[in-house]
Amino acid sequence: MRISIEPMKPNHWEEVAAIYLEGIQTGNATFQQDIPTWDDWDRNHLKKCRLVCLYEGKIIGWAALSPVSGRCVYAGVAEVSVYVSEQFRGKKIGFQLVEKLIKESEHENLWTLQSGIFPENTGSIRIHEKLGFRIVGYREKIGKMNGKWRDTLLLERRSKKNAIE
Repeated sequence: MRISIEPMKPNHWEEVAAIYLEGIQTGNATFQQDIPTWDDWDRNHLKKCRLVCLYEGKIIGWAALSPVSGRCVYAGVAEVSVYVSEQFRGKKIGFQLVEKLIKESEHENLWTLQSGIFPENTGSIRIHEKLGFRIVGYREKIGKMNGKWRDTLLLERRSKKNAIE
């Protein structure tokens, strides 16, 4: 399967949002319950390091980074979001998106990427671990979704290029 990974543009939002909705509907991808507007999504994500994966001209996955804090001391730390269309899961699309996201983040001088993943989302955990993320925490009952407390694993990857001295 020949795919391409390209920068996300505002005109991609409709397809990106549809894939995001598929992730929301699994119940194990995000605490988010509704698709935000493009403006809200755009405001809450870094302007760089936004990617879409295309197959035959159709977006089949996306990845982006969010700042973890507005404080300047955390300027090099970002949180990963990665979503793959239901029909393309299990085909290494998520792996390729996160791999490219890591390269982009290092080019932007980020030193730490983190991800909060539901323990039930074993596919996402495997992708992150294969790409050098390690579990650094277990966040018990960190958020309530649909009336049920949910746990997350906190995974982290330190940049080898932008090493911390």
